[in-house]
Amino acid sequence: MKKLSVCVLFGGVSPEHEVSLRSAESVLNNIDKEKYNIFPVGITKDGDWVLFGGTDYSMLPAGTWQNCEANRRAALSPVHGQGLLSFENDCVVRERIDVVFPVLHGENGEDGSMQGLLQIAGLPYVGPHVAASATCMDKTITKLIAEKAGVRQAGWQLVTQRDFSHSEEAVLDAVEAKFTYPVFVKPSGTGSSVGVSKAAGREALCEALRVALSFDSKVLVEEFIDGQEVEVAVLGNDNPFASVCGEIDAGAEFYDYEAKYISDCAQLYIPARLSEEVAECVREQAIRVYTAMGCRGLSRVDFFVTRKDQQVVFNEINTMPGFTSISMYPKLFEASGIAYSELIDNLISLALDE
Repeated sequence: MKKLSVCVLFGGVSPEHEVSLRSAESVLNNIDKEKYNIFPVGITKDGDWVLFGGTDYSMLPAGTWQNCEANRRAALSPVHGQGLLSFENDCVVRERIDVVFPVLHGENGEDGSMQGLLQIAGLPYVGPHVAASATCMDKTITKLIAEKAGVRQAGWQLVTQRDFSHSEEAVLDAVEAKFTYPVFVKPSGTGSSVGVSKAAGREALCEALRVALSFDSKVLVEEFIDGQEVEVAVLGNDNPFASVCGEIDAGAEFYDYEAKYISDCAQLYIPARLSEEVAECVREQAIRVYTAMGCRGLSRVDFFVTRKDQQVVFNEINTMPGFTSISMYPKLFEASGIAYSELIDNLISLALDE
């Protein structure tokens, strides 16, 4: 049987560039080389596209991949059927691409931008399509759709750069009139907890808003939910399947970027420390959110389960969750009986079905 040609995209012009490098390293180390011809294409922070010519994928998170002597400048052609173009001196080499795995997190990779390019190029790709990617990336739109779908979520308030610039005091007063401290402050369009802060007072809230607004012109302020942090991995197109539930004990003030990727303070529990009834409710809600948002292929859906009365509260959805060696998405499916390499096979098959 002819091997499928898979282009694995990584890096990107995004605050989550480094997370993408770690995810791609794991994907490239686990994808079945007997089944697929692999074309790893990195996007630098400056937006240059590079066909990585090396075989040592540890160069990606180390940041040395750009210096590989076998690298070539590259591009995915938007012209239907042209595939991957790489450039060497005055020569252009065209490679047929059967499917693209965009292991890109955040802005310019997970927000519908890359999905639009791939759609125009006629290239099947892993993950949700343009509309779902864009709406899931915008937490304010996600909140509105989840509310319409009847999914319980934390109370929230939108703060815009325009409002905050016009009157910081008015914004702070409005937040304090609606919530009691502590509150969480999040940029509307980032993942991996980039720009997220927990504020326990007015001064901290003001600083948290400034930080969040440096990443996005729209920011969410959310009520604090005293609960277990629970995540579910979802896989599928028309008949999505939810994994077992996983639980995160952040071991810090909250599960921020450092707790996720730098320190080893977080403790993961798979399966989550929930009753069978509550765990099933979480899984059902994950499918409901996934379907309401129009997702295909994969997503990770995050919840709180309140400590007081075990109520399930939706937090957010991630259409290209981390695929690092410590990421929940592959771990949850491994616990559900699907090994990492088999998970990649399933994702590629779902992309081709689309």
